[in-house]
Amino acid sequence: MINLDKLKQIYKFSKELSIEDASVLIKSAKNISFKKKEILIDEGSLKTTVFFIKKGIVRCYCINEKGEEITFGLITENQIISNIDTILYDRPSNFYFEALEETKTFSIDYSIVENIIESNPKLQKNRKFFAQKMMKLQHERVKSFVLLNPEERYLDFIKKNPTLVNRVPGKYIANVLGITPVSLSRIRARVVNQKK
Repeated sequence: MINLDKLKQIYKFSKELSIEDASVLIKSAKNISFKKKEILIDEGSLKTTVFFIKKGIVRCYCINEKGEEITFGLITENQIISNIDTILYDRPSNFYFEALEETKTFSIDYSIVENIIESNPKLQKNRKFFAQKMMKLQHERVKSFVLLNPEERYLDFIKKNPTLVNRVPGKYIANVLGITPVSLSRIRARVVNQKK
């Protein structure tokens, strides 16, 4: 029996797939759920699974030399996570990826996707689009740290991620913004007072 959920996700991947390739993807793809606090990818992992988040939030973080967890990113519904360190650079992951709430994913090993892309020249644009999207996100993050003050970064963050403020602990948001939780509390108080 055909899994319609899987079929929809593969259709989003590309309308250019042959029936044979779509079949390979459908058979290879898995629906995997993670409990709150469960790790999807460990630091040091060579895992090449690509996860599409159907429901939930995943936190990307590392542990610094002082033993502190530093949140690098918060990934939500309809976004993709993978071990970019291994896929692009053939080295172990620098980050942990942790479910912050019950998270449902659609996953597939990157090697399967790569084989299909290699045998379908029309799909090369998907690889380019994915790489460009990743570069754009990283560029926007660096640009925000250079051009925006902490309050402007916070306002930009809540504009782009309105639901995250109520779903994620403030300390993680503060990390993503490059400020302390105390500074975040002050910024939130100022923003609330300005709206009155």
